[in-house]
Amino acid sequence: MLIFGPGYAASAIAAAYGKAGGTILRVTRSPGPGDIAFDDASGVLPAIAAADHILSTVPPGPESDPVLLAYGAAIAASPARWIGYLSSTGVYGDAMGGWVDEATPIAGRRIARNAADVAWAAVHPQARVFRLPGIYGPGRSALDRVAEGKAHRVDLPGQVFSRIHVDDIAGGVIASLSGSPPGAYNLADDMPCSQNRVIEAASDLLGLPWPPLLSLAEANLSPAALAFYAENRRVAAGKAHRLLGWRPRYPDYRAGLSAILAGGRR
Repeated sequence: MLIFGPGYAASAIAAAYGKAGGTILRVTRSPGPGDIAFDDASGVLPAIAAADHILSTVPPGPESDPVLLAYGAAIAASPARWIGYLSSTGVYGDAMGGWVDEATPIAGRRIARNAADVAWAAVHPQARVFRLPGIYGPGRSALDRVAEGKAHRVDLPGQVFSRIHVDDIAGGVIASLSGSPPGAYNLADDMPCSQNRVIEAASDLLGLPWPPLLSLAEANLSPAALAFYAENRRVAAGKAHRLLGWRPRYPDYRAGLSAILAGGRR
């Protein structure tokens, strides 16, 4: 598998692919030993031509997708039997708390993300686009925010979102390698809920008091956090269940947070 990007989800996918007996080659702007530099076309192009599986975990830039901009033509002509791209359920936009699935129109506020999702789906006959909600896992969860005193409970009745444990992203991607049809797949757990419930559960697991309930203005959130609270949706992953035979190892936030804490990897 040729993986564009060295990020959090990419590392989990690479580990799972390696456990399944596969070999990983990474393309990154900060290459380590054995990696290929993103701008080294003399290394990237032969790797694209030789790969059985190609995955991009690189988010789009303000105006375009950097991987497609640099290597889209080569990926389109690749003999690879599987192409994957990690997208976002943000492409669906605000559903006012309703359910979204792969048939929901793309109407997100981030135009570049929407365009990248569409472009990756069309780049190759074997392309799979994985639309992901909020990602959490060891070192990147509500447990960390609560322990560091950075967690917020915001008084927004009706606010709801979906999430996915990073190991379940890896599980979904690996499941799709075994003859799944191309197309878009949502990967999400089975229990959409408010952010407050996740923070409360993390606090309980750590034996710490719940953060105070604040108004949106009192919480003094970053622009990224404000954008999170501006959208409200439940993500359905039934297509991945049916066509990939995938079910999340951590079907709800309680199971995921408990496993992180039990593993001592908070």
